[in-house]
Amino acid sequence: MEGKNTILKMEGISKKFPGVKALDKVHFELRKGEVHALAGENGAGKSTFMKILTGIYRADEGKIIYKGKEFIPSGPRNAQEEGISIIHQELNLMPDLSISENIFIGREPRRKSGLIDMKKMNYESDKLLKRLGLDISPATKVGELTVASRQMVEIAKALSTDSEVLILDEPTSALSLAETKKLFEMIRILRKEGVGIIYISHRMEEFDEIVDRVTVLRDGQYISTHNWKGFSVSYLIKDMVGREMEEEYPARVCRLGDVVFEVKGINSRINGKAVLENISFSVRSGEVLGIAGLMGAGRTELARAIIGADEKTSGEIYKNGKEIRVRNPGEAIRYGIAYLPEDRKETGLFLDQNVEFNITVASLTDRARRGIINDSEGAKISKDQIDKLHIKTPSIKQTIRFLSGGNQQKVLIARWLCKNCDVIIFDEPTRGIDVGAKWEVYNLMNEIASAGAGVIMISSEMKEVIGMSDRIIVMSEGRLTGELDAKNATQEEIMKAASASLQMKED
Repeated sequence: MEGKNTILKMEGISKKFPGVKALDKVHFELRKGEVHALAGENGAGKSTFMKILTGIYRADEGKIIYKGKEFIPSGPRNAQEEGISIIHQELNLMPDLSISENIFIGREPRRKSGLIDMKKMNYESDKLLKRLGLDISPATKVGELTVASRQMVEIAKALSTDSEVLILDEPTSALSLAETKKLFEMIRILRKEGVGIIYISHRMEEFDEIVDRVTVLRDGQYISTHNWKGFSVSYLIKDMVGREMEEEYPARVCRLGDVVFEVKGINSRINGKAVLENISFSVRSGEVLGIAGLMGAGRTELARAIIGADEKTSGEIYKNGKEIRVRNPGEAIRYGIAYLPEDRKETGLFLDQNVEFNITVASLTDRARRGIINDSEGAKISKDQIDKLHIKTPSIKQTIRFLSGGNQQKVLIARWLCKNCDVIIFDEPTRGIDVGAKWEVYNLMNEIASAGAGVIMISSEMKEVIGMSDRIIVMSEGRLTGELDAKNATQEEIMKAASASLQMKED
């Protein structure tokens, strides 16, 4: 029932695309000063629903009631002018422009002469930044800011248009713990000011901090709305996936073999700065080795040094007891070492190519005869992998950018299964994917290890590291600061080791 504080109501929203009904009579309500989470697996319809609200798509059925009146946004700019703004997961700022230029781009205050009034623009920007608790000059170039500060600039930009509805799409996916806390403080300020916030996140553990209500979508349909206080994550997951999930991490029988991979004394410098110092560890066949640490600990830099993407200043790498020299990622692949990068869209996938190309691109030469690639064999390999990994796609010819995050990740995994790699490095394997897709990725990692490969998993989620690993090594500021048996490890022990270098500096 609509209350007097309701600022937004979406009723019976439906949307069809060729061959797909993306939304089927979905409804949603947002109140002033409320944080209302929108939850659901990738492909549930959340993005389409928000694109209709922000004027990117037009609904086939249903209506939007905004501030008591029917509202049909003609486009994103119209929605923003009316006070509905969205902060996307991939921030949309210009790094070479200042903060104030980004905030007022296209709406710059001008003098009578027609020239931009920089003094007024900086003054108004400074007021917005202070409102969000940011002590930073509006003349600072955006390219010099952290991801968290850039996000705050996006929010300041939204507030500059007097936004009354703010949509935050996966706002903490690239933030550290401290940065996330700062974001939550800002959300609480906006809530007190009466801004209605739609919060989209796969990190359900965050809901306790800020969420008032949650609405669940599944397969394009409305499932439920609940007050978050007193509601449990297990019930939310059941609504999202349509079934009980008894365990967060699938069980695996651990049968460890001989050491399949080892690094000794790895050191690396980037732009003259030491990023890795004397790193040594080994991985056994059938083992999942977790690598934990805070942001900036050097985990990704370690993976890149191993595969030859970044230069090592010293150190040795051994595969099945024999030293190997890996000077570039191509050589790593030839030695059977695969890397699934943290940012699959930027450095892992060919977004404008199809599913088949993305699955088979690393194994093209394996099916070449006298320089001619066997296309029919590639199609068969792709179809087999799609069936085996349960990849949801209309066909092998579907452009991969249109798949959900979980299915994109499974395509990356399929790529390396085709190469029969026996050392696979997963960097943040479940970032930005939903709870059901996480379970499937975990199962695939377990299957890869059970088949005899050595799996290295880098993750910022301490629960994930503990739940999936056999053994955990911890990094802090480019050094190894701890090694733990995952069966007995606690989050407190990992955090203590992860902050060891920082504590030494303070002492």
